[in-house]
Amino acid sequence: MIGIIGFGRFGKLTAGYLAEDFDVFVFNRTDKSAEIKKSGACKASLKTVCRQKIVILCVPISALKEVLVEIGPILNDDSVVVDVCSVKVYPTQWMKATLPETVSILATHPIFGPDSAADSLKDRKIFISPIRISKKQYQKIKTYLASKELVLIESSPEDHDEQIAVSLALTHYIGRTLSEFGAAPLVIDSEGYKRLLHILGVVEHDTWQLFYDMHRYNPYAQEKRAAFRQAMQKIDEQIEC
Repeated sequence: MIGIIGFGRFGKLTAGYLAEDFDVFVFNRTDKSAEIKKSGACKASLKTVCRQKIVILCVPISALKEVLVEIGPILNDDSVVVDVCSVKVYPTQWMKATLPETVSILATHPIFGPDSAADSLKDRKIFISPIRISKKQYQKIKTYLASKELVLIESSPEDHDEQIAVSLALTHYIGRTLSEFGAAPLVIDSEGYKRLLHILGVVEHDTWQLFYDMHRYNPYAQEKRAAFRQAMQKIDEQIEC
């Protein structure tokens, strides 16, 4: 019933949770048969995955356009395609432009990762936006997500990207900067410093590709980074006076 394309860290998490309630079929470019089976899902061809009622795209943002072009001709007419990208404006545009008009589109961003949601989905947030989907289908999916005790955030792709440029992209930017700086635990520390190291810990398990993509493909990210750097410069100037 559900097909997943991509079995990276998030694809694995998604397959594991959905396999508790549905038959899940997974396609991955490289052979991950043992891991897919362990998650409770079934390894399948791309064609088989695209025949499912719901097809979830768990691929890097930078690979999404290529995947959409590939799957467009082999999707069922009544399929619901769901993306999980951490940006929404461009992926939404790509899906609308590439996928057949008979195919439904639901934009989502699970605002959690394999580490934070390893044990439970309770109270984790997920952004959803009904791009091209019937009210009946949309309500059914919402009801299922709510049954998992997820917190649903409904808004537009533009609103999502502007907010996530700060809450996610800027957080990762700070974390990567701390890593480049060489931040590490100290004997003489403070609670504030420990919180900074927590940010570092949040981002260090994610790939550089994810970090790069969330900045490159978010139309608001550059503006927010620039504003942050200007704020830091202003503070520096005040210290030096």
